[in-house]
Amino acid sequence: MPTAAATLHHTATDWGIVAVFAVVYLGMFLGGLPRLKLDRSGVALLGAIAVIALAGLPVEDAARSIDLPTIVLLFAFMVVSAQMRLGGFYAAVTRRVGALPLSRHALLAVLIVVAGALSAVFSNDIVCLAMTPVVARLCLQRGMNPLPFLIGLACAANIGSAATLIGNPQNMLIGSVLQLPFGGYARQALPPVLIGLVLLWAWLAFGPGSVAGAQHIHTSRLPEREEVNAEPRFDTWQTTKGLVVASALMLIFLFTDWPRDVAALVGAGLLLLSRRLHSAHVMGLVDWPLLILFMGLFVVNHAFETTGLAAQAVTWLGTQGVLLTDPGPLLVAGAVLSNLVSNVPAVMLLLPHLSGSGEQAGVMLALATTFAGNLLLVGSIANLIVADLARRQGIEIDWKRHAITGIPVTLLSLAVVWGWMRFVA
Repeated sequence: MPTAAATLHHTATDWGIVAVFAVVYLGMFLGGLPRLKLDRSGVALLGAIAVIALAGLPVEDAARSIDLPTIVLLFAFMVVSAQMRLGGFYAAVTRRVGALPLSRHALLAVLIVVAGALSAVFSNDIVCLAMTPVVARLCLQRGMNPLPFLIGLACAANIGSAATLIGNPQNMLIGSVLQLPFGGYARQALPPVLIGLVLLWAWLAFGPGSVAGAQHIHTSRLPEREEVNAEPRFDTWQTTKGLVVASALMLIFLFTDWPRDVAALVGAGLLLLSRRLHSAHVMGLVDWPLLILFMGLFVVNHAFETTGLAAQAVTWLGTQGVLLTDPGPLLVAGAVLSNLVSNVPAVMLLLPHLSGSGEQAGVMLALATTFAGNLLLVGSIANLIVADLARRQGIEIDWKRHAITGIPVTLLSLAVVWGWMRFVA
């Protein structure tokens, strides 16, 4: 802990900000606040309002604490992902995979690869949202236990999203703040991601995860018509537009030094120019609460940093030999915090203490916080999306059934990250 003298040398305003910070992160842990109709986004927004009022912070200063390139990049790729979903791309790919004349193990492998690859380019949450109903129905129609496939979908989406700096919100934030090169990050992250996907497949194909929960499937609730899934029909033109823009952005990120946020925003703008897809439909699929969560936490964290308490705590840890820039402490801190307050808030807490620490620290933080999302059912929004949509199909995925796969796969994949970053990369 910081020394008593240093701790006491703070104003009442500082302690008020600390109190708001604590309440906000309690809300991140609980998913909201007791007795109030607030989710994480609402808690973050109210926390930002509270610290602005407490500190007398001008709105302009609060706005400057928001990392605008991250917000813009996140918004732009939400638009790209929305285009792909409205074009029926995700559901069509899933149906094509399900129609392949493959054995159970081979089909599981293909599904994991497809989900991981799509999540590396598009939003892992939207991939799960679009693919889950189709995967559940295909498994039930073929008489296979859908639990390994659905849990595999969620875990593969999380693991695969770590492969690039656009695969998930926390990676976008890390890449923007630490100015990580797109290609350099992918070269370091891809091997642990591929190994993680192989471990996931092996556990679900041959381990306890292959048979867990089969007795809890209720096929009587299977919908009579596939249309109830409410996924748009495949549209070749709209899908092609989305794929062309996404491919162009990947090439720009890999081979040019153009600002990623500006390039992505231009791509999103081109997709909004449509004679068939109304912009309101596309914008309706943008995750506005997540954007508000980001902005609120930026303001709250900035106010907390001004108190100096975070810097004092990190300094004290350094005197005890625990340096957040070292691979071991960073991996543990990222994994633990991700399961306490979710991975985006965890990254926001740790990033300010990694400035100037090099590319490897950024890669470690991205991999640790993303892989850790598989540990518990509540550790990732993608997990919760799959569980909720599966329940509508009569398939119950509770925390115990998820833990049979999530805990061992997460521990093994984090061990791979540690070994790769410590001894190979």
